[in-house]
Amino acid sequence: MKGVRFFQSIQMKLIIIYVLLILIAMQMIGVYFIKTLEDSLKSDFVKNRDDQALLLAQWVESYMIGTLDNNAENNKESLDRLNKFVNSLFTISKGEIQVISETGEVLTTSLASNQGVIGSKNTQTEVTRALQGIKDNQRMFTDLDGTRKMIIAKPIGSGVKVLGAVYLISSMDDVYNTLNRINQFLFSGTLIALALTALLGVLLSSTITNPIKALTRQATAVAEGRFDEKVQIMGQDEIGQLGNTFNFMMERLREALSLNEEEKERLASILSNMNDGLVATDDHGRVIVINRRAKQILQVNEDTTLGMPLSELLGSQEPMTRTEGGGNLSTMMEFFHEGEEEPLHVKVTYTNIYSKGKGAAGTIAVLQDVTGQEKLEQSRREFVANVSHELRTPLTTIKSYLEALEDGALEEPQLAGKFVSVARGETERMIRLVTDLLQLSRLDSKQAIISKDTADVTEMLEETADRFSFQLEQRMIGITVDVDPEVDEITLDRDRIDQVLDNLISNAIKYTPEGGHIRIHARRPDAAVLEISVQDNGIGIPKKDLSRIFDRFYRVDKARSRSAGGTGLGLSIAREIVKAHGGTIQLESELGQGTRVTFTLPYLPEEEVAL
Repeated sequence: MKGVRFFQSIQMKLIIIYVLLILIAMQMIGVYFIKTLEDSLKSDFVKNRDDQALLLAQWVESYMIGTLDNNAENNKESLDRLNKFVNSLFTISKGEIQVISETGEVLTTSLASNQGVIGSKNTQTEVTRALQGIKDNQRMFTDLDGTRKMIIAKPIGSGVKVLGAVYLISSMDDVYNTLNRINQFLFSGTLIALALTALLGVLLSSTITNPIKALTRQATAVAEGRFDEKVQIMGQDEIGQLGNTFNFMMERLREALSLNEEEKERLASILSNMNDGLVATDDHGRVIVINRRAKQILQVNEDTTLGMPLSELLGSQEPMTRTEGGGNLSTMMEFFHEGEEEPLHVKVTYTNIYSKGKGAAGTIAVLQDVTGQEKLEQSRREFVANVSHELRTPLTTIKSYLEALEDGALEEPQLAGKFVSVARGETERMIRLVTDLLQLSRLDSKQAIISKDTADVTEMLEETADRFSFQLEQRMIGITVDVDPEVDEITLDRDRIDQVLDNLISNAIKYTPEGGHIRIHARRPDAAVLEISVQDNGIGIPKKDLSRIFDRFYRVDKARSRSAGGTGLGLSIAREIVKAHGGTIQLESELGQGTRVTFTLPYLPEEEVAL
């Protein structure tokens, strides 16, 4: 596979291109050179043989004239001299020269092995044409043994009469041997040139491919997230400029990725720490992002949530839907979680995500837990209803008695006095209710003035018990004040803490049967806290009512509480007073076993106490 990749590499392609260019160039040059050389050698060869034949014809002409003029005795002598002359001066390598008479008979030949043709006729076409006076008679052919030969025939005679012909046949092996040697030299030169070209191609292409390989390795490193290395610049050519550009791009990419990671971490931190839940989906409505708060609200696991359709995640309930500003859809849903008695009220707002060129690319669902708001709204409605009810009852009673007095009851002193006494009692009840409401309002708005002073805890608790001694004796309820020795004086608003204690002891008396007992205990669980508890062994409070016992106007036994003169605000006021002092209050109760209310007050630092 590595070899296959090498042959597919740019370096190999460049080498092949260089080699092919040189090969093509050498072939074209070789073909042109060989062709030109071949034509030149053949032309020289033909010209040389043609000149030889012409010169021989001129020399032989004098012998032919002498032969014709002399008698027969001298004819043989002339032919012998002609034969010697031809053999001595015009002998050619690998060739034959014949002198032909005007009748076509061979008078002499330069080839010793072919002396038998003397006296016979030469019927070659070229000879016939020469005897007819045609001067240009030549032909190239290949002999039976594969030898290339050339035939030239020249007429003898400078006048009108043709005395004979010179017939020349010569081998062209020397010409073609020369061409073959040159071809071999050219082939060897081509191989050497190709080898040098391949070597130079490897060297030159490496100057191109090595930087490209370096860029490829660096690009791979960048893809894997490694930005430490840089491409080494070998020169200032185009590849060097590409390397500089790549390094610059890598720096910008690293900065962009760093900013992207920072933005991603910031966004992840924001999403993770949002008070609202967030669920994002893709264009197919499947969940791709869900933050921690959304998982808490929906009680789901991220591993099983991703990829789930949003409708399946939020359930198949049919919520009330309304359109908000900007085209967003808002719905109210209720989710029931295991182990919780009350449902979780969630407001879900849907917003479409738009992508450039694609339109809607997904949806973002924001989940707001409005359970507290719903409870607050419910408390507000209950508060208004309770206040209205608490005021309407005494007002109705007062109106009824006033109408009775107006209708004639005023004329009966005994009955009129009773009616007026009832109206006064209802009026005082309304005054207490309004006073409690005003006090709660001031405590809620932090407008209540807390005037702190040093107070003795034992003295404060004993005086509180003394204020209820008459009621305790009437109901035959015992009371015990127990203060631990380590309890010291504490700085507090005595009047308001007395109000807290009065409220707690009053409630204990109301809900403790005759013969019961109330215990007031003060201790210091640590050096910075005073803990006071009021405990009775009365009827207790059902478990279902404990979570709302400090709510305003909340009564466990509404009929009994109202008949006892309570407004349902006592514990709420006590809690707000304790909170204003920086303390806490809690209630523990068991039905039929009694109730214990405990509140804590912080000890001020010594320097503040000294003031």
